[in-house]
Amino acid sequence: MSKLPAKYKTDIFFKKLGLVFLLYHSFIFAADASDIVVNESVPSADFSLNKTRAIFAKQLSFWPNGEKIKVFVLADDHPLHKQFCKQNLNMFPHQLRRIWDRKVFSGTGQAPYLVETEEEMLEKISNTPNAIGYISNGSGHEKIRLF
Repeated sequence: MSKLPAKYKTDIFFKKLGLVFLLYHSFIFAADASDIVVNESVPSADFSLNKTRAIFAKQLSFWPNGEKIKVFVLADDHPLHKQFCKQNLNMFPHQLRRIWDRKVFSGTGQAPYLVETEEEMLEKISNTPNAIGYISNGSGHEKIRLF
């Protein structure tokens, strides 16, 4: 049986290390999934990724029943906001911010309502008719439901 040269042993070690790192992060992100939640007053409907993205980008302003959508978000640098943008909208927070800024500065729209904490997000969504937002765990509250 021949011994492998040191160079190949190092390559194998780093490939294994990379695989472990990749698996670790995939489990971490799966466990930290964010849920889109709405106030109980929001009508039930199936929304595609494009419609959901349009709601959070403030490009879709009304629910199917004609009521105005009230969007709540966390700060751009909040870890849950970053995760939400990437996992639920397939975009980066700076891309979403650019869309909001363009609407605000052109006078054609408003940015979403900003909340400081996830607890405030939950409180605002549960007490504001036609509200939408996201939290890390969307179950267990009587006045909200998963989107």
